[in-house]
Amino acid sequence: MNNTLVSQLTSQLGVSEQQASGGAGLLLSLARDKLSGEQFAEIAKTVPGIDGLLAAVPAGGGALGMLGKMVGGRAGDLAGLASGFSKLGMDTGMVQKFIPVIMGYVQQHGGAGIDALLQQALRR
Repeated sequence: MNNTLVSQLTSQLGVSEQQASGGAGLLLSLARDKLSGEQFAEIAKTVPGIDGLLAAVPAGGGALGMLGKMVGGRAGDLAGLASGFSKLGMDTGMVQKFIPVIMGYVQQHGGAGIDALLQQALRR
């Protein structure tokens, strides 16, 4: 996949392309679940290949997977993310390493308004 966000994640975090795509997809799917369609469309314009990233989410590892639904709220979101990252062969600490890279990318390519939307979604 020729995606500058994936390239940034692999170079900055030392993860594989599959892990970078899946991890970014997990965080973006959480944003999609938390934002309105219109708001998410603004983020989608900023991230080329977003459909491929969303498709790279491991099966059953969606941001609001079964464990996340059982726990609910922010704790449930984090549990779902942790599960998805684990399925990609990464520990839960990587979630916190992915967020600033993705936020920086979105801010650089979409501006502060788009960055604020993503930040809002990931904090809910």
